[in-house]
Amino acid sequence: MSGRRVAAVDCGTNSIRLLVADLDPETGAETELDRRMLIVRLGQGVDATGRFADEALERTFAACDEYARVIAEYGVSELRFVATSATRDASNREEFFAGVRARLGVDPEVISGDEEASLSFRGATRALADDGSDHPTPYLVVDIGGGSTEFVLGAEDVVAARSVDVGCVRMTERHFKSDPPTSAQIAAARRDIDAAIDLAAETVDLAQAKTLVGLAGSVTTLAAIALGLSEYDRSRVHLARIPAEVVRQTSADLLAMSHEQRAAIPVIHPGRVDVIGAGGLVLTQIMDRLGLPEVVVSEHDILDGIAYSVLD
Repeated sequence: MSGRRVAAVDCGTNSIRLLVADLDPETGAETELDRRMLIVRLGQGVDATGRFADEALERTFAACDEYARVIAEYGVSELRFVATSATRDASNREEFFAGVRARLGVDPEVISGDEEASLSFRGATRALADDGSDHPTPYLVVDIGGGSTEFVLGAEDVVAARSVDVGCVRMTERHFKSDPPTSAQIAAARRDIDAAIDLAAETVDLAQAKTLVGLAGSVTTLAAIALGLSEYDRSRVHLARIPAEVVRQTSADLLAMSHEQRAAIPVIHPGRVDVIGAGGLVLTQIMDRLGLPEVVVSEHDILDGIAYSVLD
């Protein structure tokens, strides 16, 4: 298709992801050319130390080197690099900025939680509109990351959004000192998550939500497990509808497993083995609060929103 060839990079607490796509400026139609993810755990220890670990920066810069090659191969004309939760917290973020600039030729944009939420909503809900299924509005889009979780309510446009500091990496590092975690550790994490949901509810009227849309690696991985996939299949996961009781049971099963047992599940990326239990717990607590019967899982998320934002 004719249009603008853009690249979007989303650098979060746990992973760094790349989307290369052709976008039609007239219709906004997206033709995906390449989408990939690397687990770099940039936020390793940031919650405790307030700075990026040297080895985390090395992993992230190696990923940037790979993405630079991909972007060059596709002849991308425009690139937007967005950095989220971990980068907001780190005292040595200038070192991170310089490393990205040297490899990709752009400055990372450290966006606010509100902008992160808006980009996620835009990326996710465009796919729902094209699905043809009955997804009543308002949507509540929940993006569970490594360091933060975004709650975004809206229909055509965002009505309210709030970012709170609970995510799969942050909860694992803060609470899960045993493997598998003890009931007391799980209870402590649950209290943190519930307090964060309370905080989100001060801004976002959760009771208005009619469709829950779940984004990002914790949610998509949980869906792949719940669907019984023997290998990760993005086409099966995208727009899957997972009942609340299945989410609850799958999450409980993961929290009861050892590292070795989780690692033996083929759809769990090695970089998520240690944090998927906490991610599932965040989703479970949100669903328990909302009382909705299911979560609609979207593979389109902030990356797509970043790409669309280039057209603005």
